[in-house]
Amino acid sequence: MNLPEFKYHPDPIKTGSVVKSDTECECCGEVKGYIYTGPILSEEELDDCICPWCIADGRAHEEFDAEFTDFDCIGDYGSWDNVPEHVKEVIAFKTPGFSGWQQERWWTHCGDAAIFLGAAGNAEIKEFGSMLINQLKQESGYSDEQWESYLSALSKDGSPTAYVFKCSKCGELGGYSDCD
Repeated sequence: MNLPEFKYHPDPIKTGSVVKSDTECECCGEVKGYIYTGPILSEEELDDCICPWCIADGRAHEEFDAEFTDFDCIGDYGSWDNVPEHVKEVIAFKTPGFSGWQQERWWTHCGDAAIFLGAAGNAEIKEFGSMLINQLKQESGYSDEQWESYLSALSKDGSPTAYVFKCSKCGELGGYSDCD
């Protein structure tokens, strides 16, 4: 069975937000072979029990008032590009989120939400190139000397970690980093 398509998180298996599982979905009651493992903001405890299909069609949001990314963190509380309300609703209510060390934020650019590519460390960031390195440095606020040390410490699986996005309009890479 093919996963539903998510415009802003096109490969949730690669990013680790969705995994193969024979767990029954708490929302639809079906076993579909995959389960969401990312954060869920809800009154009910829903860890690792919602299928991607119930996220995609909005059923999980409707049934549990679930958010998969904090609505206000889309655009970093207004410090990144503003996006239309309906775009924020798609990200918060119908798109798999991702797990970060601190409160997850969804990068926005060119008046739209960006596409989440995944977590990255020093090696992955260097592969993406100078566009991303410069944007992450600016986002960090570190001086040149501090940045070089911080960049070398970034780890995809450890702390600190960068979260990489690609603008859906112009293709620019961006995001942010945080640590535990």
